[in-house]
Amino acid sequence: MKKILLPFYIVYQYVIAVPILTCLTIFTAVFTICLMHWRNAEFVHKVQQFWSRSFLWLMFIPVSVDGVENIQPGQSYVFVSNHQSMFDVWLVYGWLPVIFKWLMKAELRKVPFIGIGCKAAGHIFVERTHAKAAAASLREVERQLVNGVCTVIFPEGTRTEDGKVGRFKRGAFQIALDLGLPVIPLSLTGCYEVMPKGQWFVRRHPVHMHIGRPIDLKQFADPTEAAEVVRNAVIEGCEK
Repeated sequence: MKKILLPFYIVYQYVIAVPILTCLTIFTAVFTICLMHWRNAEFVHKVQQFWSRSFLWLMFIPVSVDGVENIQPGQSYVFVSNHQSMFDVWLVYGWLPVIFKWLMKAELRKVPFIGIGCKAAGHIFVERTHAKAAAASLREVERQLVNGVCTVIFPEGTRTEDGKVGRFKRGAFQIALDLGLPVIPLSLTGCYEVMPKGQWFVRRHPVHMHIGRPIDLKQFADPTEAAEVVRNAVIEGCEK
């Protein structure tokens, strides 16, 4: 975006886009809470997708996706993605064509509306400081991931500082091994340019999600080895 237009774009974000998105967030949270018993219904997921897509539509961010053919309908997967910025969440939630549950940091439970809405939607909060709580989270993952319901994990644990793919922690891959589920790498590009960590306004830039081929982790004895292989697949997808 030309520098001369950026100030007007920032004003638009805070005066028009953010108020609309705040109202949509509250509505979606209330809608999800009211229909929590139908959390895996297609029409509930469509409303949540519309909420996510609105973040990119209202910011005029071009979106492209490829690799949808790598997803087999009715199969549950563990999707593993690189983490570039806050916009990763809206890109994945809005355009990944499956019903899925985020594996989220427990701290996000405290975010107003988001926390209670995510709990109602069945997203899984992971308490990483206590082994007993972590085991309970794994049982919840196992309970949720049936009949084609999937999960999405950011194994870097936090957003990148420089746009590069960081080290993948082994926890996501241990979950996939324990549940016997294939892993699909997601490669996100452009989100770092839109809103890197520490920046509080959006820059218009195209974003892209590449959905990789499923990887069967049964061939790996060690989740650390699996993490490195999947990380390489994510990096390769980012370069396409």
